[in-house]
Amino acid sequence: MRSLAASRAMLRRAAIPLAAPACRTTRHYSLEAKSASTSQLRGLEANRLIIEKTAKPKSLTKPEDLIFGNQFTDHMLSIEWNKETGWQEPRITPYQNLSLDPATCVFHYAFECFEGMKAYKDKDGNVRLFRPEKNMARFNKSAARIALPTFEPASLIELIAKFAKLDSRFIPDHRGYSLYLRPTMIGTQKTLGVGTPGSALLYVIASPVGPYYPTGFKAVSLEATDYAVRAWPGGVGDKKLGANYAPCIVPQQQAASRGYQQNLWLFGEEEYVTEVGTMNMFVALKNKETGQKELITAPLDGTILEGVTRDSVLHLARERLVPEGWKVSERKYTMKELAEASQEGRLIEAFGAGTAAIVSPVRKIAWKGQHVDCGLTEAEESGEIALKMKGWMEDIQYGDEEHEWSYKA
Repeated sequence: MRSLAASRAMLRRAAIPLAAPACRTTRHYSLEAKSASTSQLRGLEANRLIIEKTAKPKSLTKPEDLIFGNQFTDHMLSIEWNKETGWQEPRITPYQNLSLDPATCVFHYAFECFEGMKAYKDKDGNVRLFRPEKNMARFNKSAARIALPTFEPASLIELIAKFAKLDSRFIPDHRGYSLYLRPTMIGTQKTLGVGTPGSALLYVIASPVGPYYPTGFKAVSLEATDYAVRAWPGGVGDKKLGANYAPCIVPQQQAASRGYQQNLWLFGEEEYVTEVGTMNMFVALKNKETGQKELITAPLDGTILEGVTRDSVLHLARERLVPEGWKVSERKYTMKELAEASQEGRLIEAFGAGTAAIVSPVRKIAWKGQHVDCGLTEAEESGEIALKMKGWMEDIQYGDEEHEWSYKA
């Protein structure tokens, strides 16, 4: 005898008419994944935080000697999760190694996602986060896509703010310096079976960092890459998963061996421009017919990482450049379009956008045996728009401009 649930399911299926092939709509590749957590489990609660301060504070590295991601602060934030009870008590403890069984699922099936964000110190000594709600939203999307638990964004922001404030002595009192924060989530179940992890660990570590370009802005040269693909429709290129990054290293090494700092990832026979290295890509050019200046970046079609800096550049451009006559576009564009704009003197500038550098100016792109010049003279290291974006964003990050994007810890 069928169950009541099975009968209802059959009725629902019977009520759905089959669509004729001609009526089919465009396929949407973005997958709305459900997370491993449910409403019956205990949520992540910041008021349960337990703090254990280190008995052996580390000595501070001179600001000029800081190397990105090499030094770490005194403490770390960690919260365990399991499928029976949900999120456990958040803990700030001395920075320490993790102890994991060799069969832990993160090692075998890449149940791992992360975020990259920064804490800044303003002129009054306050610690500020930059648009943390955007990072938390993306973190939740990444976790859900690989069957890891989701969390309450406001609670994790509060916990990260307390953690950053506790270790704020590591942030040098100079503009250009910050505390790079790395929220990470891993599946911790001990099993070689492929399935939803029954346990997970969310942790946050921090590294004091200096300016991405210690000697000043330096424009980079790119190699257009079509023999390897960073992301594809229906994949996970729009999520911040560790598994997205390791396969990009060999193409980057090959580009470096030919004298280029980064790959410019192309996609498809049309050679659509997607991302540059681990950053979103922007180009500024003049329209061939109208002469109007246009700032362009690739659309969020599931293959592009939804960068916080990308979103910030777009917001600032629409707010501050559009009134000056600029057009701001999220659209597909090809390497051929860039090459033609360069040859015709219409390519104004190009730059990458990401948390580490804010913007990274591009001097030239190697493509099909030629160099596509990106608008800079020999004496220039950055275009005007990239410089403006860097200045506007830093004003907000360091609290020189009061803005809703700045979260005071």
